[in-house]
Amino acid sequence: MASLSKAGAALAALREDLVGDLFAPGDPGYDEARTVFNAMIDRRPAAIAQCANEADVVRSVRFARELDLPVAVRGGGHSVAGMAVNDDGLVIDLRRLRAVTVDSADQAVRVAGGATMSELDRATQPYGLATTGGRASTTGVGGFVLGGGSGWLDRCCGLAVDNLLGVELVTADGTLVQASADENPELFWALHGGGGNFGVATAITLKLHELPRFSIALIVCLPEHGPEAVRTYRDVIETAPVEASGAVLYFTGPPDAFVPPHLVGTMLCGVLLTYAGAEDGLRKLAEPLLALPHETEIVGAMPYADVQCMLDDPPGLRNYWSAEYLTGAPDDFVSAFCSLADSLPVPTGSQHILWPQGGAIADGPREYPVPYRDAPWGVHPFGIWEDPADDERCIAWVRGVRETVRPWSTGDVYLNFIGDEGTERVVAGLGAENTRRLAQVKRQYDPDNVFRFNHNIRPD
Repeated sequence: MASLSKAGAALAALREDLVGDLFAPGDPGYDEARTVFNAMIDRRPAAIAQCANEADVVRSVRFARELDLPVAVRGGGHSVAGMAVNDDGLVIDLRRLRAVTVDSADQAVRVAGGATMSELDRATQPYGLATTGGRASTTGVGGFVLGGGSGWLDRCCGLAVDNLLGVELVTADGTLVQASADENPELFWALHGGGGNFGVATAITLKLHELPRFSIALIVCLPEHGPEAVRTYRDVIETAPVEASGAVLYFTGPPDAFVPPHLVGTMLCGVLLTYAGAEDGLRKLAEPLLALPHETEIVGAMPYADVQCMLDDPPGLRNYWSAEYLTGAPDDFVSAFCSLADSLPVPTGSQHILWPQGGAIADGPREYPVPYRDAPWGVHPFGIWEDPADDERCIAWVRGVRETVRPWSTGDVYLNFIGDEGTERVVAGLGAENTRRLAQVKRQYDPDNVFRFNHNIRPD
C-alpha cells in the first residue's frame, strides 16, 4: 500500500484527469455511489471512479496499480455477494457507459459496459431482434454475459455467452485489448464464463436473433395445487419446442393486478410459460396448464422487453441466493421441491424457482467453461427480505433447499446465481479442467490477482 502522501497526490491527480467523477469517503454522493442492489452489503471503498469513457477506465486501473489497490468493477451492481464494491480498494463504476448500438443488417449489438438488460432489450426490440438476457431488467449486461447468461430465450437462442462475438477489455496493466475468435482467442475463450477475472469489459458485442413476436401464459394456483402444477409444467416443457421456456415458482402474492386482493401476502404457486412466437402457438402448448385449478391467469402476446421486467425486485432489500442443477425432475423430486415451499419465508418476497434447460443450451458449444449446460433442470432458491431479524431464517431456508435437492444434483452450478460459497463451488461452476486452463489465462492477464472481487480464479 502506498504512503498517505503518495495516495493523496495520486487521488488528486486522478480526480483532475477523469472526465467522469471520483468519490472518496466524506465526499457528497459517496454513500449513494457505494450502495448496491443487495442491502446486506455495506462496504467502504477507498475511492469510486465513475468512468465516462474507456480512457477513464484505463486511468483508473493504472491508478489502482500505482497504489497497489484491489479493484472491484460495477456494472449493474446486482451481484448477490456484493462483488461490485469492496473495502479499502478502488471501485470502477461503469454506469455512465450505457450506449447500446444495434447493427440490424449483421444482427449484432455492441453494448457498453454499464448498460442494463432493459437498455439492451429496449434498443433491439424495434428491429424485431433480441438475444438471451437475464430475467431481471436491472441486471448489468456485462457481468451477466461473461458469467454465462441464462434467460427466457436460452432454449432457442443458447446461453448469453454462446452469443458472444467480441469483448473490449482493459487488463490489469491498463492496456485496452480486443478479444474475439480471431484476436486473443484464448482470452476470448476464458471470457465465456470466467466472469470479471481478466479485466474491465468496457463493451461487448453479441449476436442477435429474430424475435418478431413473444407470448406468455401465467397461471397462479393455490399451493395445494402446486405438485400437480409442477408435474404438468414439466410434462409440457419436456415435449415442447425449443421456443417454449419459463419457470414454475412458489412466491408471496404481491399487490399487483394479477393477484386477487385476498391472496396478497399469502404463498402462491405460479406457472410461467414463455413462448418465442405468436399467441396461437402458445395457447396450444398452454392447454394442459390452463386446465389446472387456478385463481387467475394472463395469456397472450406481450413485448419481450416487458416480460423481462415481470420479475424485477426493488433495490434496497436483503438478498441471499443459491442454485442447483439437476439430472432430471422425476415425481419424487417434484414432491421434495413442493414440500420445501412449506418453509418458504412468507411474506418476505422470497421465491422458490424451478426452470427448464435443454434445447439450444444443451446443443451449444461444448468447449466453453459452462459445465451446467447438460442439466435439463435447475433450482434457484431466491431469498429476499427486508428485516435484518429475518436473516437467519431466510439464509437457512436457501441452504435447506440446496441440501434437500442434492440427491438429484449434477454438482454443477451457474455462478451468477450464487454468492460467495467457497472455492469448490467456483470450480463446480467452471469445471475442474477448465479451472486449470482459466488459471493459466489469469496468470497471463492478471498475475497479481488485481481483479479478485468476483468468483475468483487465482493465477496459476
